[in-house]
Order: sequence, then C-alpha cells, then structure tokens
Amino acid sequence: MITVLVATDKPFASIAVNGIRDVLTRAGFEMKLLENYSTREKLLDAVKDADALIVRSDIVDEQVLAAARNLKIVVRAGAGYDNIDLDAASAKGIVVMNTPGQNSNAVAELSIGLLIYLNRNTFNGTTGIELSRKTIGIHGCGNVGRLIGVKAKGIGMDVYTYDPYVDEAMVETYGIKAVSKVQELYSKCQYLSLNLPANKNTRELINFDLLSLMPEGATLLNTARKEIIHEPSLLKMFSERNDFRYATDVAPDCDALLRSQYPGRYVATPKKMGAQTDEANINAGMAAARQIVNFLLHGNRQFRVN
Repeated sequence: MITVLVATDKPFASIAVNGIRDVLTRAGFEMKLLENYSTREKLLDAVKDADALIVRSDIVDEQVLAAARNLKIVVRAGAGYDNIDLDAASAKGIVVMNTPGQNSNAVAELSIGLLIYLNRNTFNGTTGIELSRKTIGIHGCGNVGRLIGVKAKGIGMDVYTYDPYVDEAMVETYGIKAVSKVQELYSKCQYLSLNLPANKNTRELINFDLLSLMPEGATLLNTARKEIIHEPSLLKMFSERNDFRYATDVAPDCDALLRSQYPGRYVATPKKMGAQTDEANINAGMAAARQIVNFLLHGNRQFRVN
C-alpha cells in the first residue's frame, strides 16, 4: 500500500487532517501523521518508508531525503518552498510541488489587519490614521499580492504594483495600476507590501536605496520572507527616517532591537501567521493530498517546482 506521511511540526487544524485522510483513504493510500515532533530523529525515522510526504514549514533537506528510501514526491502545503532542498530532491528523482493560491486569502487578510493595527497605534487608545485615500504598492503581484490589492481598493486605497512576471493588462482588471520600474513603485507609494519569494534573485533585494525613495509616512509590510530584506538597510531606515514604520509576520533577526528602540513604529507577530486560519489549513492540506493522488495514480505534475 502507498504510504503518505503528513509531517508537521506546526500542525494542521484537526478538520484539515481529517480532510487529508479522507482524500488519501478514498484513493486507497495509507496516511501516517507526525505532529509536534520534538526531535529531528523522529522525522528521519518516520519518513523511511513513506512514498509521499506532506509538510508545511518543516525543513526537508538532503538528510531527510536520504533517509526516505521510497519517497517519490514531497508537497509543501503552501506557496513558498524554500524549506525544501530542490537540488537534492531532483538528484534523487523526487518530485517537489507546492499548492499555490490555497493560503492566499488568509495572508491577504492578515496583511490588511497588520496595517490597520499599526495605523491605530496597536489599539493603545491614542488617535491613529486611516488607510482610505492612501497609496499602497504591491511588490510582487501573484495570488497574494492581487488579493491584497483588491482588499486595499475595497477600503479606498489607490493601488500600484511592480511585477515583471505578470501581465499588466490582467493586473489592471483588478483595478491595480502597473508601473514599469521598481523605483517608481517605491517613490509613489506611502505603503509598500512585499510579496516576493525568497530565492537567489530576491535575497536582500529590498535595500536602503529602494526604501529611501518612499514618501513621508513610509510604511513597509512584509508577509513573505525575512530574507528578501537587507537588514542593515532596515535599521538605517529606522534610524534616519523618524516617519518609517514596519509591520511583518516574519520577524527579522534584529527583532529585539526594533522592539526596544522603536516602539509604536514596529509590529511583528510572535510567529509566521499568514496561513494560520482553519480555511487555509483545509485548502492547502487537501490540495496537497489531491496533488499526491493525481501524481502517483495519473502522473500529473502540474505544480512541480523542481
């Protein structure tokens, strides 16, 4: 029997686990569940006989892949997949997939919530500012970026985007205005949402040269990956621009320093929370299960990323 291991240090909601099990059972597969594992050895042991693996933010590196004697596919239940060693997987002939779009609404709602929370001074009872009639830029207009743009328009913001990989005409059907240069996006927008993957082209891409272009009241929002920001530039913005603020659900390495020196200008969630909704859990988990079934039974590789 085909065995699918669901290994999640950050567990799925129970309703999602039940949905995943139902999809796999109906296909004749066996599901094994490893949650809240306390040591890496438990993951290495559990993956030994698995034919397929579903993870969330769990690290799937060369060591894990080497321990998996029968593994044919790994699916990251979410959009980002920088926690999986794609080269090592490819070397072993293991297919890696993600589940794009399944968590997008949850991340977009959190993004708007973070901006409101920061603009209302973390609800401390003092007078805040509104988002309506302000301008927001979306750097990276994929599934999440588009939804942030649509929600921002719904509360009365002007929305711009820079993304050389998406069709401008398609973006503009959402009421989002595309610009041709990244510098124009930053110089035009008081609010800036980062929605980029972490890869060799984007690591530390967001630097002082870009951030310093932002107008008065500059507010940076990051629900993507911390690696895309050059942290010395972030610190420089805080020290040189008293108007600069930062909201994120991926705390930077300098988190403690920002909390102590710039209270009221910096908000970070205790952990990455973008996909932490019941709906996103269900959507991503069941999509991962369906993709495994379609791959192992029918050879479907639609969402392959390696």
